[in-house]
Amino acid sequence: MMPAAPLRIQSRDNALFKDFKRLAQDSGAWRRQGRVWAEGDHLCRAALTRGWRPELAVFSESFWPLAPAEFAQVAIKNVVMTDALMAAVSGLPSPAPLAFVLPLPPAPALDAGAPTVVLDRVQDAGNVGSMLRSAAAFGFTQIAALTGTALLWSPKVLRAGMGAQFGLRLVEGLTADALAALRVPLLVTSSHQGQWLHRASLPWPCAWVLGHEGQGVQPALAERAVLALRIAQPGGEESLNVAAAAAICLHASAVARA
Repeated sequence: MMPAAPLRIQSRDNALFKDFKRLAQDSGAWRRQGRVWAEGDHLCRAALTRGWRPELAVFSESFWPLAPAEFAQVAIKNVVMTDALMAAVSGLPSPAPLAFVLPLPPAPALDAGAPTVVLDRVQDAGNVGSMLRSAAAFGFTQIAALTGTALLWSPKVLRAGMGAQFGLRLVEGLTADALAALRVPLLVTSSHQGQWLHRASLPWPCAWVLGHEGQGVQPALAERAVLALRIAQPGGEESLNVAAAAAICLHASAVARA
């Protein structure tokens, strides 16, 4: 059976076009709509690889005749927009000719025993996305984001995460007290005190707590940690970017586990 003809959008006044633009450019639109805009080949493939099925697949008019079947035949409905409208929707300097609109599942509760990365008011979208990528790469399955952290499904974080979100359990809007539900030990980093990371015996599973770019981990969480660890910096810098520190710490846990 031939797939249904796509819905075609040729006007900026179209309500669906306006919804797409909000999803692509407004950091909070995903909450209001219950779905996300995943733009470009990489994000779309990442979603499909993790078993996500798009509600809508959106194509530029010039790309639609060339679209591979893996993209053109997977969504509930296809939408084709003029190239100019596709560019107007995009939040990217170089707009992609393809995007998925993906429905979000209900927000999950904390999994008490999961290897977890706790984000304590990490505000930069690029840092948060990078940390999600590191978490997925090094075997951590859950992100626990405290209030004040950049929204994990916002367009900038989704792009920075390169699709890591699709394979992680994302729990947002938590208070520090909510972490008492975790049954895995908390580990924190410090620039000036604690054991050297490369000499420490790291537990698995665990929850690494990574803090605010300027203020670090809040004292109430640091006091509850079973280990405070510091990263050797023979070059003499005062501190590392939080995303870089996260990658080093999570990799150390993965190596210790192997």
